[in-house]
Amino acid sequence: MLNDGSKHGTLTSPHYPLAYPSNTHCHYEFFGRGKERVRLIFQDFILYKPPDGSTDCTNVDSLQAFISVDGRLENVASFCGVNLPKPVMSNGPKLMMEFRGTQSSRQARGFKISYSFVENFGITTGRQLKEFPCAFVYNSSEAHNGTIASPNSPGAYPRDTECSYFFHGGQTEKVHLHFTHFDVEGVSPDYVEFSNYITEDSRYGRYCGQQKEFHVESERNFFKVTFRSNDRLDGTGFKAIYQFLEVSDEYQAPISDLGSSVIPYYHLCN
Repeated sequence: MLNDGSKHGTLTSPHYPLAYPSNTHCHYEFFGRGKERVRLIFQDFILYKPPDGSTDCTNVDSLQAFISVDGRLENVASFCGVNLPKPVMSNGPKLMMEFRGTQSSRQARGFKISYSFVENFGITTGRQLKEFPCAFVYNSSEAHNGTIASPNSPGAYPRDTECSYFFHGGQTEKVHLHFTHFDVEGVSPDYVEFSNYITEDSRYGRYCGQQKEFHVESERNFFKVTFRSNDRLDGTGFKAIYQFLEVSDEYQAPISDLGSSVIPYYHLCN
């Protein structure tokens, strides 16, 4: 699939919405341009799977996603069965999918996928700064609260990606972040970093791992969140609610938040 001017389209398995034939083997290649990433959103997914209860996608009908890492193809996701997969995003302008349907049944109608060539990394809040590879700004003059999320949320974040989130409050405001989801791979670490400055901030380290809900607050009216992923393992990233508060205000946690923790509790990643 070349980006020939159309930024999005639909991809289906053979004969969809009827059952795909036995011994089906298909390749789908996506080629974006420049800074574009390929994003896939699954609308329907039903592949034949033997009734043995296994969750392994080896040796069964499956759809696999591959990205290019140092000139070689690397499998980043395998899907089988009937569970609707979460969104998939490439690490660059190229993505390859391989579908193998060795068996079939009248119920196995295959898949339907919406594909798009995006430059916003699937981040739909804030205002994107096009002069950066991946950066978004949030001004209190535009919205006093909202949400932020890692690239491709709620799917796994793409590899080899760095995104910055800049918060600008009024002179008497501070920034409060409530992380409701945090799953950032901690092996050869991907990380999230916080700073009260445009550069690094010695007050904070780098944070990764799977964490419960937590809160972090700026010292003044500027705050920066940096997300970085490497070229290996993936997680589902993060989601947070932001608020611009008056410096004199205390954050009032909803009852459901009272079990959440404060940032020094987190796993520190070097």
